[in-house]
Amino acid sequence: MFKVCQTQEKSAKLMRDAYCETLMAMAEENNDIVALDADLVSSSGMKPFFKKYPERAINVGIAEANMIGIAAGLSAVGKIPFAHSFGCFASRKTCDQIMISAAYAKLNVKILGSDPGVTAAYNGGTHMPFEDIGVLRSIPEITIIELTDPVMVADVVRQVADTYGVHYLRMPRKNVMTVYEEGSAFEIGKGNVLLDGRDVTIIASGIMVAEALRAAQMLKEERISARVVDMFTVKPIDMELVERCARETRAIVTAENHNVYGGLGSAVSEAVCATYPVPVEMVGVKDQFGQVGTEDWLRKEYNLTAEEIVSAVKRVLPRKRRGILPI
Repeated sequence: MFKVCQTQEKSAKLMRDAYCETLMAMAEENNDIVALDADLVSSSGMKPFFKKYPERAINVGIAEANMIGIAAGLSAVGKIPFAHSFGCFASRKTCDQIMISAAYAKLNVKILGSDPGVTAAYNGGTHMPFEDIGVLRSIPEITIIELTDPVMVADVVRQVADTYGVHYLRMPRKNVMTVYEEGSAFEIGKGNVLLDGRDVTIIASGIMVAEALRAAQMLKEERISARVVDMFTVKPIDMELVERCARETRAIVTAENHNVYGGLGSAVSEAVCATYPVPVEMVGVKDQFGQVGTEDWLRKEYNLTAEEIVSAVKRVLPRKRRGILPI
């Protein structure tokens, strides 16, 4: 069971540190845990793992596609490989290997794509994946998870290790806003209702979850009641929860640190169309490339803010009122 923090503030622990600590704890319990990296051991915070478990740590160099092939081979002999690179390389450069060597072969490969979207900051447009979910979401049977904060990392990464199949995890490397209290537990494939509301549902993921909570408070001051959902599993999406939110609030806004094409907004819209059609507005990157800048500046540049979520709610509500909805 999860519990939401009463106040959101920057996490004391870096996301990459939570990831490394979790893998090290699992490696102590399970000799089959193996870590792979593509010349980003320092960036990924995995130095402690590589030092403690050198026989189960592989730096493949700048060869991301080969890394997935090695991970697939390790899985084929019973290991549980966790392979990391920046999200742009962990998705675009490795798509064929993830598809054929891992998913088609029905192997057990875990992939971490770090610094998605604007969290790539000064690494710029070439390293700023606004499309990684879209690239991978059409691969059959893959599970795609966007980790919200360090508390979720500690719980969900363990579950991923215990669940056979191909998993793509998406997260920033550094500090994020805390959303969950320590000790929270999560169910992969199920969204979390963080705040209830009757007028509109805001379905968010990743860094946009904290923005959605802030937007809900801003809307409350205008007497608009917003439900907030953390849809941390983008695939398979929680169809049952999406339908319930559509039926009960009759309007939805999605918020994601990703292109609105192919990501959370697309997944939610597909679910809405298949279950209970209602108006949907999407907050996200509007078919643009990335660029160099601070994360705060980039959030404003691409309208990934609580203020933009509020604006989207105000756009969707009139459509809700004048639309003809199912009984």
